[in-house]
Amino acid sequence: MDWLLRMNRALDYIESNLTGEIELKEVAQSAYCSSHQFQRMFSFITNVTLAEYIRRRRLTLAAIELQNSEMRVIDIAVKYGYESPVPFARAFQSLHGVNPASAREEGTALKAYPRLSFLISMKGEKAMNYRIETKESFHVFGIEKIFQLNGEETPGELWKQSANGEVKRLAEHAGALPTALNQDYHKVHAVCSYKKTEEDTFPYMLCAFQGGSSKVDGYTSVTIPAQTWAIFKSDPFAWDQFDKSIETLYKRFFSEWLPTAGYEQVDGMELKITGGKEGHYFIELWFAVRKIS
Repeated sequence: MDWLLRMNRALDYIESNLTGEIELKEVAQSAYCSSHQFQRMFSFITNVTLAEYIRRRRLTLAAIELQNSEMRVIDIAVKYGYESPVPFARAFQSLHGVNPASAREEGTALKAYPRLSFLISMKGEKAMNYRIETKESFHVFGIEKIFQLNGEETPGELWKQSANGEVKRLAEHAGALPTALNQDYHKVHAVCSYKKTEEDTFPYMLCAFQGGSSKVDGYTSVTIPAQTWAIFKSDPFAWDQFDKSIETLYKRFFSEWLPTAGYEQVDGMELKITGGKEGHYFIELWFAVRKIS
């Protein structure tokens, strides 16, 4: 089953359950991927979070019912997942700019967010630098944390919390880079979704490649199994362009490469690797992939 069909099946599930309970696990299973993986793909492709898309669709349908039926506001609120008229009115006002009662008045301007469909968009105005490599298993070690999907804390917070010297110590304990690696790589990177955790969570680690001179005591060690990797490298950039550069790589991978390449991600596993020297840096994103059968 190809990528587009999978993603549109997930949207079909969402659309058919807008007046009921939408199970994130079911959405992801419709797309044959993990919950964390689906949410990341969705956000990078559409520029809106999955939760916000669902909210907009529900409030769009609620506005249509307000204008075209005599249902009570409380009944419409409950139908679209709100426990009482107060949070419904607050959400409705935020999206449409008017309260639910005003939506029934003739001439009231409202917003409509139609159902999304995933299609192949012919872009290609700029070449993508990537390579496919099959690598044997290797070891990483570092500072690990399990995050909740849609939780308040994000991996970015782990980097901030570790900025008090932990990242520097991890780099020192990494030792020399394994000779098989690009010697322009930095010492500390990140790896995501490298093992199974509880539903609606994902693992994330600030990590270093483990070599013969590494000091791993006190850290979490993980074996990354043999995989085929799709590796995307950024153009050189100044460090203050880091966020923009990595966002561009992710967006192009999910919206341009993955839909047409004939590959799928393996459980959302990925490595985020930085390298370069002062004034000229680069990022490599390693996505574990396999061919779609």
